[in-house]
Amino acid sequence: MLNYIRNKHLFLLWIIVAGVILNGCGSKEAVKQYDPAEEFQEGMKKFQKKDYIEAIDNFKVITLQFQGSQYADAAQYYMGECRFLRKEYILAAYEYEQLLKLMPNSPYCSKAQFQLATSYYKLSPPSHHDQNYTNKAIDAYQAFLEYFPTDSLVSVAEERIREMNTKLAKKDYDSGIIYMKMGYYRSAAYYFDIVLNKYHDTYYAEPALLKKAEALYYRKMYSEADETIRLFIEKYASSSRLKDALSLQSKIKAGIAAELEESKKPKKTEHASEQLQKKDSSQ
Repeated sequence: MLNYIRNKHLFLLWIIVAGVILNGCGSKEAVKQYDPAEEFQEGMKKFQKKDYIEAIDNFKVITLQFQGSQYADAAQYYMGECRFLRKEYILAAYEYEQLLKLMPNSPYCSKAQFQLATSYYKLSPPSHHDQNYTNKAIDAYQAFLEYFPTDSLVSVAEERIREMNTKLAKKDYDSGIIYMKMGYYRSAAYYFDIVLNKYHDTYYAEPALLKKAEALYYRKMYSEADETIRLFIEKYASSSRLKDALSLQSKIKAGIAAELEESKKPKKTEHASEQLQKKDSSQ
């Protein structure tokens, strides 16, 4: 009887232990099995709801675990879009560059190249600040025009390049004006020449040419100043600055005339030499 009770208790103990073990195994969370299609669809749902940070998590799963899937390039592109729409333009540029670098044959490359340029365009500051991002934006838009010349956004890229070139021209023109006010006319002419050589098709080319002539006049380089002002009058005959140009031309002509008159006078050094010769001959 005692053995029967002992065996019964042992049997019940084994049932309890087995139950605990089975219950523990069943409570363990199963390892999640990711599916690229489901992850992409879930990411796009969050993207459309503007839940960009959560969408990035879905897209990142695809780019890390399913790089060879048909969704990898789209996921990479939309990670850039999420960052862009959050105005995180540096991070957006990085994501677009990753797509262009790792998947250069993707149909998303044209969009990524344009958005890469636009990210830098958004970072481009006013003209009096450093223009590193402006130059990056121009380079990226130029690459877009080179690789995707038939894209529907070509005209937008061209217009933005013109806009940023004008900004760069203004920066150099303003530098020239500052040097003019300081009386450093050589340095001023240097910056006006940059505008004329690099940004000749911008608004600032016209005033830069006039100011270059003025800088040359103040340096008493009358011949070069006269040539420059003639070019201005010929090129911008209907300019609102024509009156100022004609006034400057008159000053330049007066300077040339004065210089010519001065050249006709005997030089002081020659006169002193002649006096010395006369003194020697009299002794």
